[in-house]
Amino acid sequence: MGDIKQGQGKFFVGDEARPKAEITYQKDSTGNLVVDHTYVSDELRGQGMAGQLVEKVVSFARQEEVKIVAECPYAQKYIEKNNLQEVLA
Repeated sequence: MGDIKQGQGKFFVGDEARPKAEITYQKDSTGNLVVDHTYVSDELRGQGMAGQLVEKVVSFARQEEVKIVAECPYAQKYIEKNNLQEVLA
């Protein structure tokens, strides 16, 4: 499946310039993470990769003691479905 790596404003699998999967975020003025996009290539679809990426950004937000603003619909649904709302801003 591949290791999830941290890049500039994202977590990704594969090559940073051409990731096989990624979740991207920006920090807002309060330091919260605005998660704006999740992508999984056809090669990795159906393996739970998108969920793993959301879990990674949730873990990062907890570590940094910040909240998440989920603009990405997938991330929002995943967080709600898995009772992780405490990380939402």
